[in-house]
Amino acid sequence: MKKKRLGRTELQVTQLGYGSMGIRGPRTWGVRVVDDRSAEKMLHAVLDAGINFIDTAPDYGLSEERIGKYIGSRRSEFYLATKCGCAYTQHPDRIEIDHVWRPEVVEANIVTSLKRLQTDYVDVLQFHGGDAETLERRGLIDKLVDLRSQGMIRFIGASSSLPSLSALIELNVFDTFQIPYSCLSPEHHQLITKAAASGAGIIVRGGIAHGGPDAEIQRPALNDIWKTAKLDEVLPKGMTRAELILRYTLSHPHCDTAIIGTCDEAHLAENLMASAGGPLAADLWDEITIRVRGVDGPPS
Repeated sequence: MKKKRLGRTELQVTQLGYGSMGIRGPRTWGVRVVDDRSAEKMLHAVLDAGINFIDTAPDYGLSEERIGKYIGSRRSEFYLATKCGCAYTQHPDRIEIDHVWRPEVVEANIVTSLKRLQTDYVDVLQFHGGDAETLERRGLIDKLVDLRSQGMIRFIGASSSLPSLSALIELNVFDTFQIPYSCLSPEHHQLITKAAASGAGIIVRGGIAHGGPDAEIQRPALNDIWKTAKLDEVLPKGMTRAELILRYTLSHPHCDTAIIGTCDEAHLAENLMASAGGPLAADLWDEITIRVRGVDGPPS
């Protein structure tokens, strides 16, 4: 599987990564709930396929716990990214999520995460949102630097989007940025380039647009973009819509890894096959970009 260096870090990450929100388990949200056995099978399938980058968060239900329990013994095979600033309350039937920017919350997050993940360190600790002014004023960037000096984390990052992303990039302190991007949601295209120019590694989320028009759970707004841009007209014969979307994402020159979440081994196999197909032909990428831009206007 193709690997790229994650920005200024020395991490050589597979361009297809794994987003673990889908193994969050019961009493969280949504309809895709998997049991322990299914989560265990999926995590081993991810590693067996050669994927070496896994993203999680403290507020993803059982995700961290399951990673530690089921593949903690294989820790040397993958890089691990989690998040901080996560304040959450587990209710009997759901998890209530908030993001709170205080040093004690960040400290509690990493201590709990390391215990759940059954590891002594994480490769990347990311702010789960936040804006530059707040993170600086409350000393939270310094807090992550301190945690790095203690060896609890190797690199610091931010999972962000508009309107906060640009100012975070300008701080020039982050080793990585996690940014949403796909052909159906391309508004961060130029900010990805700006972030990469700062030396940061780029982790793309949402890179398969939830599966596109053929997804099990439909997203009408994304489907409308596909339909209005008439992307079926340019879909190559034999290529699925999901493959087109994922390969478009992987075609961005600064996409170091795209974290795609699934709990379905067939979907994992399809994602692996799409990734192996490599970037789209330049003329096809350009045509898709022009058509979507005609729907949404120029990217930011």
